[in-house]
Amino acid sequence: MSSSGEPRQRRALLLALGVVVLIAAGVAGALIANAVNSPSNATTTTATAAAGSSSSSCNVISIADEELPSVVTIFAAGGVGSGEVIRSDGYILTNNHVILPAVGGGPLQVVFNDGSAAAATITGRDPLTDLAVIHVSGKSDLRTISVGNSSTLRIGQGAVALGAPLGLSSTVTSGIVSALGRTVHVPGEASQTALLVDAVQTDAAINPGNSGGALVNCSGDLIGVPTAGATVPSPSGEASGGSIGLGFAIPVNLATMVADEIIATGTVTHSFIGIQTEPLPATTESGAQGLRVAVVVPSSPAASAGLRVGDIITSIDGQPATSTDQLMAVTLTKRAGDRVEIGYKRDGSSATTTITLTARS
Repeated sequence: MSSSGEPRQRRALLLALGVVVLIAAGVAGALIANAVNSPSNATTTTATAAAGSSSSSCNVISIADEELPSVVTIFAAGGVGSGEVIRSDGYILTNNHVILPAVGGGPLQVVFNDGSAAAATITGRDPLTDLAVIHVSGKSDLRTISVGNSSTLRIGQGAVALGAPLGLSSTVTSGIVSALGRTVHVPGEASQTALLVDAVQTDAAINPGNSGGALVNCSGDLIGVPTAGATVPSPSGEASGGSIGLGFAIPVNLATMVADEIIATGTVTHSFIGIQTEPLPATTESGAQGLRVAVVVPSSPAASAGLRVGDIITSIDGQPATSTDQLMAVTLTKRAGDRVEIGYKRDGSSATTTITLTARS
């Protein structure tokens, strides 16, 4: 989880500029209200980083030759998206919103880079992280994508997106890693939202249909799953089409952790803290930041750690506590048994405690 200690005005910059974020599915997604939180260690944006893109360019021809065979186009009950083969026996990683139209028995088909097609079934999905795994039968020795490590990414390094924007299979776009550690809300199911945690920002074009595809580094290793792209609304308030160089991908370390659990169990179990918080209002003492504890669930990990209603959480895992998204990110990226250090204030006195997470029931 990344630091998000910069001023709230900075975190609201994209909203002030009128930028909104859409899921990059083949069917237009809904606008979201809370676009992007920009942590203090991710202040380099597309505009400033692009100057170094020439020195960070990848051998895109080589990457396309090596990795496109592992990237697929997914047709789900009228919608279109992308995916990548992560196991040679037919398991494919994609976004939950890509296959959502097929939930409940709708048609689900995968088209491979060589033009062959196969019916697919849903192995499992996780609406909270917007990830899913599907499986095709009757295929063996499929080309799998090389998996990288998103924890070693650097701002300014080259990045290549592979997928099927607007259903155009085997499309490749290139750019750089523009920023790291973004927190992005995207439309979920049942009028809820999914949270892209520590998302990778890129200026490689991400358009509808790229969702679920591959963002790779210059070695062709998967570093993220493209999921959303920002756009500027028209004067009428509707989003205009086309990439503006602000795309977001789920980091591969989280994506593969979720995918492995789905393949093993068919589902994903997230962790539970048992607390509800609210940001301190702007009218509090000068410079004060933190999250006020509004609810503590009885017998929950938070209650067992000694937190009470009215406490002010000042830090989470050593990072300044400024957004309720940070606690949600903990539940999405950590598992039962993991420990989270919490700094807090009570009656003006500072203290720390450690929460041992449990599984969400």
